[in-house]
Amino acid sequence: MMADMRSGASLAVSASDRRRLQEIVADRNRPQRNVWRARIILFGERGLGTMAIVRETGRSKRCVWPRQECFMQEGVDGLLRDRTRPPGKPPVSPEKTAEIVDLTCRLPHEATRWTVRAMAKATGVAASTVWTIWRVHGLAPHR
Repeated sequence: MMADMRSGASLAVSASDRRRLQEIVADRNRPQRNVWRARIILFGERGLGTMAIVRETGRSKRCVWPRQECFMQEGVDGLLRDRTRPPGKPPVSPEKTAEIVDLTCRLPHEATRWTVRAMAKATGVAASTVWTIWRVHGLAPHR
């Protein structure tokens, strides 16, 4: 048993969980993220404090605490499951891409050509997005 230093809650590791965690640590084909997660729990079960676990695993307190809490709530299976993350920015819609390509083929008002910044401002996307769309479609308004 290990006392959680922050909340006073205790962590009980059953014999079967201990055996599974030791197998994970010993398995050379396991992803390393699973190995260090298992080591965090095994070190905690042996009575090591948070700072000792930090020194032994090379992880931060902000990494150790959530793994301990996850193990207390979900066990070994929860410890090994990777959390999903929200996706990054959604891709530019085909309609927006078509709009940029169409505008590129037409001259802007009172100008001889579109610049990346002007197109980005006109369409409401990032300049890097305009540049990427131009590159993918083989457009070079500056030529």
